[in-house]
Amino acid sequence: MNTVFIILQHLLPQHLLSRLVGRLAECRSPWLKNILISQFIRQYKVNMEEAAADSPQDYANFNDFFTRALRDGARPIDDKAETLCCPADGAISQLGRIHDGRIFQAKGQDYSLNTLLGGDEALSETFRDGSFATIYLSPRDYHRVHMPITGTLRSMTYIPGKLFSVNTTTAENVRSLFARNERAVCIFDTEAGPMAMILVGAMIVAGIETVGAGQVAPPPREITTRQYQETEAAPVLQKGEEMGRFKLGSTVILLFGKDQVDWLEQYEALTPTRLGEALARRR
Repeated sequence: MNTVFIILQHLLPQHLLSRLVGRLAECRSPWLKNILISQFIRQYKVNMEEAAADSPQDYANFNDFFTRALRDGARPIDDKAETLCCPADGAISQLGRIHDGRIFQAKGQDYSLNTLLGGDEALSETFRDGSFATIYLSPRDYHRVHMPITGTLRSMTYIPGKLFSVNTTTAENVRSLFARNERAVCIFDTEAGPMAMILVGAMIVAGIETVGAGQVAPPPREITTRQYQETEAAPVLQKGEEMGRFKLGSTVILLFGKDQVDWLEQYEALTPTRLGEALARRR
């Protein structure tokens, strides 16, 4: 069955299918959006007690539900100065060190740091032999991404690409998955040095939004970069503050430079993550 699943992803019109689903997710017809939301909650056992609004009727459309806010206090942020917190609810796909410009994806699979960052060699050198963490957001998870540490946004680059699923099965079977999929690469200056937060698109993902730029995918199918110069008011996002969101689920990748952070020992592949809990320590 896994082989069939992978073959279908190669054959399906990934972008067309995802954009059609995106249009459905924006539908404001009360009866249709209420049915979609109710069935989704049942299918994926979504905990609506944590949501700021707990009824399907409270949401304008499916995307409004999917990017729902949490109630106050649902995710306390670890406030220790030396810690970095989890940026999202989900599970660790992989984490560890970047070796010779290669990032571990799954058993027998890795991919190029330089390709992931859109071919920017100078930027890639910043993170060479550094640290990475890949966090997968399942359909039932809260789908807003928050800052693990306070940072000033230096640049944001949209990179077009494929829209393969990003679950474990696909990660184990599709070469260079995260460096092939559509993504938004956001570079921040932090107390732990430069940090990349990469929001990776996937099959059926109808859009990626960031706080600074609004919806960044899907734009025109070309690489686009926005630089934040000293003369421009570069966004400063505090630890725990919302950075972006997915309209349907996907993956966030964190990158840090060499000898800047240490991931906490309890985290390994498939370990659940919860927004705000300590993820790493700053050296």
